[in-house]
Amino acid sequence: MKVKEEILKEIEKMPEEYLQEVLDFVRFLEMKMMKERIETAIMSESSLEKDWLRPEEDEAWKDL
Repeated sequence: MKVKEEILKEIEKMPEEYLQEVLDFVRFLEMKMMKERIETAIMSESSLEKDWLRPEEDEAWKDL
């Protein structure tokens, strides 16, 4: 059984009063994932900036 199926199966057994906590946790994980992606993008940007700001790059992208 796949993990997603197992999670859904477990959720079906949970009492209603716990479902809000489950939803809160899922949203927390989504925010954590988004934060990690943003941090990675920011770190990548600073390391690639030296290549992006070259005249050769401007020439290559001028027609877009």
